[in-house]
Amino acid sequence: MVLGALGAFVLYAPRLRRGTEQAYQQLRQDIGRVILVGLEVLIIADIIRTIVVEPSLESVAVLGIVVVIRIVLSLSLEVEIDGIWPWRRARTEAASVADAPQLRSATTERAEGANR
Repeated sequence: MVLGALGAFVLYAPRLRRGTEQAYQQLRQDIGRVILVGLEVLIIADIIRTIVVEPSLESVAVLGIVVVIRIVLSLSLEVEIDGIWPWRRARTEAASVADAPQLRSATTERAEGANR
């Protein structure tokens, strides 16, 4: 996770020099995605450790609690990054794709009208 965060800051520097308005927002998104990947890796490590070590009811219960906590953290980070609940993203993307031809046709009509 540390290397990923350093990489995000390395990407941030040129964006900041170019004066990109969204540089800080992109930095936050990049670091958030790095943290999400790190949480996923930690979940996988916990699952493997529980399988390799002698599984007991206590270790499985602890694993379940840890996985639930990390899933909640992942969801909250994803909402913070994207600004929308994961299950609503498909509707939002579908709406933006549906609106795209209307925007394009209005722009095309204006451009054609100006050329006449």
